[in-house]
Amino acid sequence: MSALSLHQVSPSSAPLRLTRRGRIVLIGVPLVVLAVLLLSLAGFFHSPAKASDSAADLAVTPTVTVTVQPGQSLWAIAGTVAPDRDARDVVADIVQLNNLDAGTVLPGQQLFVPTH
Repeated sequence: MSALSLHQVSPSSAPLRLTRRGRIVLIGVPLVVLAVLLLSLAGFFHSPAKASDSAADLAVTPTVTVTVQPGQSLWAIAGTVAPDRDARDVVADIVQLNNLDAGTVLPGQQLFVPTH
């Protein structure tokens, strides 16, 4: 061997060098993920989803139970029980009170209908 030997560097001991794009990805992606997480948590904790602060503030919706007759629809029931209100609002209330997936009802079905 000669006096000048080449020093071999293995790939695992070479220093890591990042390009500008690599630094942006290495720092930027975690920062974006952190920002999205913080915004989601902030939205979750500041959402106006609570109904009231105390049980005394809660009000019961006055309802009557109606049995659906053959050929009757939610629109017909809404027009019968609350002719002075907009039928769309009454139908929405009936759907919400009874947890209906669709706007169809079956004869003999019992429904809670708001009376206000």
